[in-house]
Amino acid sequence: MRVYSAQQADTGLVEYRDSKRYLWCLSVFLPLLPLAGIFLYLETGLTWTLGTPLMFAYLVIPLLDWIIGADDNNPPEAIVPQLEEDRFYRVLTWLTVPLHFIVLSVVALFVATQAATQNLSAGTVVLLSITAGLFSGLGINTAHELGHKKTRLEQALAKLALAVPAYGHFCIEHNRGHHRHVATPEDPASARMGESIYRFMLREIPGAWRRGWEVEAARLEREGKSRWSPQNAILQSYAVSLALQGGLTLVFGWIMVPFLAIHNVFAWFQLTSANYIEHYGLLREKLADGHYERCQPHHSWNANYVFSNVVLFHLERHSDHHANSHRRYQSLRNFDGIPQLPNGYFGTYLLAYFPWLWFRIMDPRLLALPHIRGDMGKVNIDARRRTARG
Repeated sequence: MRVYSAQQADTGLVEYRDSKRYLWCLSVFLPLLPLAGIFLYLETGLTWTLGTPLMFAYLVIPLLDWIIGADDNNPPEAIVPQLEEDRFYRVLTWLTVPLHFIVLSVVALFVATQAATQNLSAGTVVLLSITAGLFSGLGINTAHELGHKKTRLEQALAKLALAVPAYGHFCIEHNRGHHRHVATPEDPASARMGESIYRFMLREIPGAWRRGWEVEAARLEREGKSRWSPQNAILQSYAVSLALQGGLTLVFGWIMVPFLAIHNVFAWFQLTSANYIEHYGLLREKLADGHYERCQPHHSWNANYVFSNVVLFHLERHSDHHANSHRRYQSLRNFDGIPQLPNGYFGTYLLAYFPWLWFRIMDPRLLALPHIRGDMGKVNIDARRRTARG
């Protein structure tokens, strides 16, 4: 295992080994799980095996998070420059991008061939669409990591990753919209206390799409270009989506229309699920000049669970990501006293899908945070809940 070292004037020699160095490879392999479900089906003929990737995501990963537990260790700051320059970590994100294309194409081939022989019911097609959508949704996570980086290669790979679930506006909206307005009532991607994930979805998906287009159109206008210019980064990604999904439809026929429609929506819902739990009820203070305070680690919900972090490129250390968006995934830190989720993302998603359970668990946790302590004026609260409270 590689040892990083740096000489410090005050502390002497500092050494660091990333104990999760090779575990990060799991982030590359996770998108391949739908293929495992197809393999099990072909070996056994049992239809339920096609759902094993969903069971792994929503049952096994939360269980492993609970069993293995959390890791709140941080890399020493003196080591971070070396850690971020290590190409090993970058290559893992690069390798993941083509896998999203391969997996969607293989699942589409399986659906088309099985449907042609009448071996698949409509319910099974829906199951495969949801499964493919869940793991294509991971492509948005890959694009999230790549899209924050400044290299041409990583920017291009981010657009490609977003093309698989047809969500090409994400990086524009996320980087120049969500990061600016996060944890404020103005942000469609920040959930409010008392707002269910389903009402949030109806606000977040169209709101983020609209803001992404507005931001990119404004950029192009400043450069004297039309919003329909070939330089429109959103259109560039959508063009790849059209080629990919249009090509699958031309090759495999009409069955691809419902398959891809459900696939896309469920992939988008994975992003909605992440956005919902990442900033639920958290609020940045509005200053006297009308601007909001700078985003701090306590404006995002964090999770240090080992397993779900190593399969999601450290997405769950979201507090440091929003406070320091330039950091690469391997060097994100934990902080004391910040909001902590009760499980990793997949386990927390399950809570969110049952609003009554979510409110019962998360609302007391939100109000007990050290910077809130029951003060509703420090909470981003849904208007309906505020009215109900009088």
